[in-house]
Amino acid sequence: MEQRIPLLRADGVTKVYDGPVAVTAVAGVNFTVSAGEFLCLAGPSGSGKTTLLTLLGGLDRPTGGTVLFEGTDLSALPAGRLSRLRLRRMGFVFQELNLIPVLTAWENVEFPLLLRKTPKQEARRQVAEILAELNLTEIAHRRPSAMSGGQQQRVAVARAVVGNPSLILADEPTANLDSQNAADLIGLMKRLNATRGTTFIIATHDPRVISRADRTVHLRDGRIADDTAAAGRNGSGSVSGSTGS
Repeated sequence: MEQRIPLLRADGVTKVYDGPVAVTAVAGVNFTVSAGEFLCLAGPSGSGKTTLLTLLGGLDRPTGGTVLFEGTDLSALPAGRLSRLRLRRMGFVFQELNLIPVLTAWENVEFPLLLRKTPKQEARRQVAEILAELNLTEIAHRRPSAMSGGQQQRVAVARAVVGNPSLILADEPTANLDSQNAADLIGLMKRLNATRGTTFIIATHDPRVISRADRTVHLRDGRIADDTAAAGRNGSGSVSGSTGS
């Protein structure tokens, strides 16, 4: 039987920041993720989870090792091809959200489709569909300044998942939300994972998110400390970290 290529694989990934004293943020991490996982990268501030997330999404290049996305080595791609791959195959939810303030909810969600040169009629269909799925139709013509924090988060998620990318990477998506809005957002991401098969990798230290993950990878000092599948589930990927001194 032909072995299936993992959605994402990191082999010996290391990130060192130069300075008066070099800082190793990620140290020799081996990381495999299968399609359809809902996975958390957990750990305290400074554990390396956000750095690892940016490396997995090709937003930064590792100092050592490789990141393979659907079998393609991200580190070997020229900048233009890497940008196009991210645009078409990945979605990002940043802690700061990065919504464009002069655009409405509809226009913010439509923006990546315009960058992909999606035909106008098809773009309208996709935007209308995802706004309805995320209960955002009523605020489609509001700008971010006229939205609540929870609404802005949902618009950011809508923008990330429009066009059905294979992978969503989210950095502390619940950090600025109250308990109800956080629960709503987590439920939304779980629903998209179940109904669309979208793979989620979420960097977080929020126990509300971690408790809903199918698999949690705990980081400590840039290394994998633990990789645990939720009770009753089998983690379909595997990770490990360097244990060298």
